[in-house]
Amino acid sequence: MRLDGFGIFVNDMAKMIRFYRDVLGFEIKEDENTSNVYLKKDGTLFLLYGRKDFEKMTNQKYGYAEGKNGHFELALYVDTFDEVDRAFADVISKGAEPVMEPTTEPWGQRTCYIADPEGNIIEIGSFGKPFDTKDNE
Repeated sequence: MRLDGFGIFVNDMAKMIRFYRDVLGFEIKEDENTSNVYLKKDGTLFLLYGRKDFEKMTNQKYGYAEGKNGHFELALYVDTFDEVDRAFADVISKGAEPVMEPTTEPWGQRTCYIADPEGNIIEIGSFGKPFDTKDNE
């Protein structure tokens, strides 16, 4: 098996589409009334599933966290420390909820955190150089 992508189970599909499209710049073409969003972002499959639709499909009920939650982190990378600061300011100005302002960590990464409208945590970070998949193997 290989990792193909990931999905987020959402309560308010229209609000989440607007956030990921208008605030974070994901290329989402589906209508806001859709039940599933299926797209590739930088080579990774990204999905938004309507919670009720997924429950109906699997014939099961699930529990969901409310407010900011720590079940997972979606990490976004930019090439420079300055881009971390600019990206944070940009997404906050567009309505993202700040979680942690840009900080340079002892391990050499500049990072910050925001939350999407349903409380999922998103990191924007950089090690001060363009992303290289070979560095992460």
